Amino acid sequence: MIRYGLIGGGMMGQEHIRNIALLEGACVAAVADPDEQMRAASMRAAGTSQGFDDTEALLAADMCDAYIIAAPNDLHAGILRSILGAGKPVLVEKPLATTTADCRDLLNAAKRAPAPVWVAMEYRFMPPLQRLMQALEQGAAGTLRMMSIREHRFPFLPKVDDWNRFNARTGGTLVEKCCHFWDLMRLLLKSDPVRVYASAGIDVNHRDERYYGKMPDIIDNAYVIVDFENGARGMLDLCMFAEGSFWQETVAVTGEKARLEAFVPGPARFAPDGKERKSEFVMSVRALSKEIREEIHVDEKILNAGDHHGSTFFQHERFLDLVRAGRGTPDVTLEDGYWSVLVGEAAEESARSGEAVDLRGKGP
Repeated sequence: MIRYGLIGGGMMGQEHIRNIALLEGACVAAVADPDEQMRAASMRAAGTSQGFDDTEALLAADMCDAYIIAAPNDLHAGILRSILGAGKPVLVEKPLATTTADCRDLLNAAKRAPAPVWVAMEYRFMPPLQRLMQALEQGAAGTLRMMSIREHRFPFLPKVDDWNRFNARTGGTLVEKCCHFWDLMRLLLKSDPVRVYASAGIDVNHRDERYYGKMPDIIDNAYVIVDFENGARGMLDLCMFAEGSFWQETVAVTGEKARLEAFVPGPARFAPDGKERKSEFVMSVRALSKEIREEIHVDEKILNAGDHHGSTFFQHERFLDLVRAGRGTPDVTLEDGYWSVLVGEAAEESARSGEAVDLRGKGP
C-alpha cells in the first residue's frame, strides 16, 4: 500500500483523495491543513484519523511514502522546499509557484533532492487530448504551424480566505488558470516560447465583491498570442464568465495535412442537467475535404471523481508508477512547471503594459 500525505485539504485536495481511492494499492494516509473544517472534510473523505495542522508536523510523523501539495498557490514554493529533503516523491499542484524567481530557486534546490518532483499539469492526461496527441504522433496533421485553445467557463469558485481573488496569492489568472495551456502549447508544438502578447480585462466577475476592503484584481477575460522558437504560434481565448458553454475547452492544432481538435465539456455539476457528457476528437483532413469525428469514452466512476474530465485519475496512475519505482523522470518536470509560469507571468505583464514581452534567454 502506497501511503500519500496530502498537504491542502480544500477542493482540489479532495479531488486528489477521490481519484487515489480508485487506484489499487494506494490511499491518502494523512492530511495537513491549518483550516480545521477543510482538514476534517478531507480526513473523512480519505477515511483516515491522521490529521495535522501544518506541514512540518506531517513530515515529522514520517508515515507517508509520497506527498501531494494542494495548498494555495503562494504556499507551494515554501512547502516544496520543506519536503525536498525528505527523500519522498512529490506531486505539486499547478502552478509550481507564483513567480519565476521562486521557480528558479526550486529548480536549484531540487538538484540536490533524492526523490523526483512531479508538477500537476493534469490537462495533458485528458482522454480527448491524449487522443489528439496520439494522432499527432502518427503524423496526421503534418508539421504544426498553429495551435489555439479556447476556454469559456464559469468564474473562479469561493476558496478559504478568498485567496484566489488576488494576483498576489495566485500569480494572476494567466498563471493560476492558464499555466495548463502554456504547458500544452509547449508540449504539442515541441518548442519553447519566445514572445508573448496579451490583451485582457477585469470586466464582469467579482467587481461587486470586497475582501479586506479591497476589490479582487484577477483578470476575467483575455486573448493571448505566443510565438515559438520553431516558428509555430499559439493563441488562447479565455472567458471566465461564460457559464453554460457547451464545450468548456476546445484545443485545435493545424498543420499542412489536417486540423485536429479536442472538445472537452465542463464538470457535470455545473451542467444544466447535472449529467456528464462525452468529449470529442475531430480530424479535418485537407486532402479528403472530410471531417472525422469520434466520441471519447471515459469510465463514469473516473468522471465522477473530479472536475477535470478524468485527467486527475490518469495523472495519478502515472505518478503512482513513479512512486513505486522510487526513481525516474516525472512526465511533467520542474522545468515544464517553470516554463508554464514564465509564459503566464509574461502574459500578465503584457496585459498591463500593452507591450509584447520577449522571452529569449529567460529559460531555466
